[in-house]
Amino acid sequence: MKLKAFLGTIAVTMTAAGAASAELQFSDDPTVKGRQIAEESDRRDQGFKDSESEMLMILENEYGETSQRELRQKTLEVPDPNLGDKSMIVFDVPKDVEGTSLLTHAKILDPDDQWMFLPAVKRVKRISSSNKSGPFMGSEFAFEDFSSQEVGKYDYKWLRDEPCPEPVADRTCHVGERYPLYENSGYTKQISWTDTTDYQARKVEYYDRKGDHLKTLWLRDYKQYLGQYWRAHELYMENHVKGKKTTLKWLNYQFQVGLDDQDFSEASLKRAR
Repeated sequence: MKLKAFLGTIAVTMTAAGAASAELQFSDDPTVKGRQIAEESDRRDQGFKDSESEMLMILENEYGETSQRELRQKTLEVPDPNLGDKSMIVFDVPKDVEGTSLLTHAKILDPDDQWMFLPAVKRVKRISSSNKSGPFMGSEFAFEDFSSQEVGKYDYKWLRDEPCPEPVADRTCHVGERYPLYENSGYTKQISWTDTTDYQARKVEYYDRKGDHLKTLWLRDYKQYLGQYWRAHELYMENHVKGKKTTLKWLNYQFQVGLDDQDFSEASLKRAR
């Protein structure tokens, strides 16, 4: 599933409303069914072209103390199924991180290309593929979480159907495991809850290289754009080992604003602030 701009995502896939799950025919084989669910989720998000948005990042430490950062994000859809989408995140507030930016060119099985612009030293730093499991800018999101989660990056297995997490517990979710195939992932597996009504990701559990439950992501407050494309406006990540939490809140989404490859080049990182 594609969790756009993340985490993408992250994340994680933001998908459009469509046929009810009863109308979809999935295989009885759990591994085939798991992949079919991911492909259906991905299919419903195809064709958005590009997007821009603003974000609020709220960091909470183990003592409940919080700090905030303001960011901008833009994403370019790459139609080639053998390549991943492109995205850029730029920090605006507070002053000590102003102008810091992250550029990601997602790949399938090859390591993603990621670069950071550090305004304090006025240089672009390439992120090593071996460091992408590390925390991004002090948050509970890893660098790899901010890459588009292409279907081909994982193997899949459907586990069961059950009620979705709150606040949509009245709906049914497909629960499935996915196993990263790309090199240097910080995770051995992820367990995801996908809404069978509109094929939105509602929850993801992340398991570290030891197989322990490291953190959990909840995706909430979905809104639909252009009559088709859904985006979660709140992502809440809790680290169960450190006791820390990060909330991402999206604002002012705009689609099909005319972005192109030049907006996602290394040179564009320095112009982003």
